[in-house]
Amino acid sequence: MEVTQVVPNSVRYPVPFPYAFPAGALFLGVDKQVDYDRIKEADNQARDENGVLLWVVTIIDQDPQAAKFGRSPQAKVKIAAPQQPVPPPAVEVAGMSIRPVAFVDLTVTPYSDSSGCKGDRTPHRCRARLAWSYRASAMVAPSEIPATAKAA
Repeated sequence: MEVTQVVPNSVRYPVPFPYAFPAGALFLGVDKQVDYDRIKEADNQARDENGVLLWVVTIIDQDPQAAKFGRSPQAKVKIAAPQQPVPPPAVEVAGMSIRPVAFVDLTVTPYSDSSGCKGDRTPHRCRARLAWSYRASAMVAPSEIPATAKAA
């Protein structure tokens, strides 16, 4: 009997930060990732496969194509760290403070987002799409991205 190899659902593909966010990203906030199986517990923060706390960094993708077709340019990047990640210092631009960020060891996991699928309607209007889940090992200033990631 022949055994067929299947790609696991949680496969993570390494992606250079400039490839995933070619126009850069702006920091919006960071919060704990909630483990909804433990929602009633005092410590309900999710942990990765090694038991390290998971944090969710919310960013705005500065690529104009990110907001195309009415989509939100917001993205979330998960970081496993013992303490809450700290964003890089703010930069003053035209009298406003913004925080450009980059991510080290960025990986993506593709998944099917079927939240827009309304299968019970006639005619059937499915707006399911391919979506990406991002993970990284650290959040840094864009100037701190390793040279190998910039060249990729």
